[in-house]
Amino acid sequence: MPKADPMLVASRTRWRATFPAPLRLSRLIVCVVLILACAGIRPGEAEAPAEIDVVGGLAGVMQYDQHEAPFWSVRVPELTGGLVHAQIVPFDRSGIRGQEMLQLLRLGVVSFGNVLLGLAAADEPELNAIDLPLLSPDMDALRRVVSLWRPRLETLLQERYGLTLLAIYTYPPQVVFCRQAFSGLFDLAKRRIRTSSVGQSELVAALGGIPVVIPFAEIVPAMRSGVVDCAITGARSGNSIGLHEVSTHISNLGVSWGVSIFVANQTVWNALPAAQQGQLREGLVRLQDEIWDAADRERQEGLDCNLGRPTCRTGRLGHMTLVEDSWKDDARRIGLLNKVVVPNWVQRCGKECAQEWNRLVAPHLGVTASAR
Repeated sequence: MPKADPMLVASRTRWRATFPAPLRLSRLIVCVVLILACAGIRPGEAEAPAEIDVVGGLAGVMQYDQHEAPFWSVRVPELTGGLVHAQIVPFDRSGIRGQEMLQLLRLGVVSFGNVLLGLAAADEPELNAIDLPLLSPDMDALRRVVSLWRPRLETLLQERYGLTLLAIYTYPPQVVFCRQAFSGLFDLAKRRIRTSSVGQSELVAALGGIPVVIPFAEIVPAMRSGVVDCAITGARSGNSIGLHEVSTHISNLGVSWGVSIFVANQTVWNALPAAQQGQLREGLVRLQDEIWDAADRERQEGLDCNLGRPTCRTGRLGHMTLVEDSWKDDARRIGLLNKVVVPNWVQRCGKECAQEWNRLVAPHLGVTASAR
């Protein structure tokens, strides 16, 4: 064993002789307190802030720019007294494909993330039960369906992916724009209609139309050239790309919505102190309500602008005609759900999905899940 440095031993001996043990300890405490005070930290408050990374929703839209990004970058540090700091990026600018989000969250590569159910449904159809085409023609109907299916979502995400469900968001409803007059959803036979999901395509086919999957950015050229006769997309987003200039009629019935879930990797979530979990949960409930209210306002704003109403504030004025679906069409909508939409979903999802649907949803909506 190497010998101790004689000079170091002598220095320690002099320090101990000069300051008896109790005095040495008290001086050490004083020094620590002074150091913490200089750093702006009081004793008992030296907890380092948790740094978390968040992947949010789509870039450049209301949900992310006006709500998600400010919440995580500004409000979360305020809610937690500076004990949680977050960095957020939109998923379409993060290098992550929406279809990969669930698996990346499960593996812990992403700690907190927004998952678009329409994209995740390719691998996990059960997730998108709350946003089946025609299931929720308006916001009140969507709120009801989400409340009915949320318990199943929480269980599924925890058991299959190790994720904690913290919030459910929605984009404004997808409605129908057409180049020529139509009287309602059931007047689309033989028309070529732009769709953006498997469920929408199945619905259009059931209505006698011809589904054509086209990216959002290509809708206007396709409508202008006659590649498609109609397009299903958001009223406000459609206005932003000029759909009101190449269409004459727009419906007010929501075909589908674009629901997303905000989840946390359970291991990361459980590592946060209970107080911070509570603060984040409380803040996310408020954020969820804000996003839903904003989606409803954006739906109305989109209709107002496309129709040329003076209440339009943020879009471009059009001169379109509003198509309102009648109560008779609503009865036909329920029939389509029972005969086409839900059976197609069950075929992709399986018997367990049908059982859960019939347990949680069917008694309230009158739509039963059964395989064809």
